[in-house]
Amino acid sequence: MTSPLDTTPSNLPSSTIHSINYLREMALVKYGAVLFLHLLCLVTTASAEVPAIIVFGDSTVDAGNNNYIPTIARSNFEPYGRDFDGKKPTGRFSNGRITSDFIAEAFKIKPSIPAYLDTGYEISDFATGVTFASAGTGYDNATSDVLSVIPLWKELEYYKEYQEKLRSYLGPSSANQVLTEALYMISMGTNDFLENYYTLPDRRSQFTVTKYEDFLIGIAEKFVRDLYGLGARKISFGGLPPMGCLPLERTTNVMEQNQCVDSYNDVALEFNAKLKGMVGRLSSELPGINLVFSNPYYIMMHILRKSASYGFESVSVACCATGLFEMGYACQRENPFTCLDANKYVFWDAFHPTEKTSRIVADYVMRTVLARFL
Repeated sequence: MTSPLDTTPSNLPSSTIHSINYLREMALVKYGAVLFLHLLCLVTTASAEVPAIIVFGDSTVDAGNNNYIPTIARSNFEPYGRDFDGKKPTGRFSNGRITSDFIAEAFKIKPSIPAYLDTGYEISDFATGVTFASAGTGYDNATSDVLSVIPLWKELEYYKEYQEKLRSYLGPSSANQVLTEALYMISMGTNDFLENYYTLPDRRSQFTVTKYEDFLIGIAEKFVRDLYGLGARKISFGGLPPMGCLPLERTTNVMEQNQCVDSYNDVALEFNAKLKGMVGRLSSELPGINLVFSNPYYIMMHILRKSASYGFESVSVACCATGLFEMGYACQRENPFTCLDANKYVFWDAFHPTEKTSRIVADYVMRTVLARFL
């Protein structure tokens, strides 16, 4: 049955449609607890528990894979990780845990998901959850080339290697069951636009931004088909946040008094709509697949617009260093401007959310989308 919240007249101006979509999503934010309980009562499609969380993507879900490759896109030094268990930097671009960690905890699997290349872990640790993500990567191979990080196709190769290790560890039958019942999370795309398309000339000379969106959607669709062919059935596809509101973009938006870059946010909305359409199309085309779209855009925008209600004091400036443009090696422990309490900040560095923000986003995604897998 279709809810009135799911329908929007198609003959309205795009700005009005965006506003309606925002209000719809905020209704879900406000009434999420009720919706969550409702879903638990109604959903019967996922009778088996999720035994593992398997993650692909960029810095939003990288737990330290970049520590083991020659790249400057790293965060394995203080003050990164200062609020993580043991107060140690792990390679997560955060003061603590990231969204995928909180989701693994919500599924009662483990408090954090380890990086596949981390030599401190064994296949026994990866059997219940692993991330192949690489900070700085994207759907486009050209994006991963910018900072010499792991491209998406290589993440998939690591996953194939992981499958064989898991089969050796658990036995073929048990391993295949884990691989089928696992929840696969995919989170990337921001770098394709901000690090690649809008920064370097090559892709802009080849594509309009609309055509580039379509180009990325084609890669995303192939990736889903490849995962499906390898046995994945429960897949969550993450959308883009309001990337025009990242501190780095606001800092450089001098002509608009450091407000959010609306054109970037519009691209995020357009791209998310295409991702959602792809998810719907493949859901009806691939037998047995349980594919969902996890959209962080509206909850992030709600946090930014209603920051005080979440206990935040700063939305445009990050916690680390001056909070205007620093991330990675520019975010140093010795910087005297780094904030003392990251919980007052939406962003940890100029590109990445704080642990508190990640927890809020994870809770929202769990209540509104991933509850079907519980």
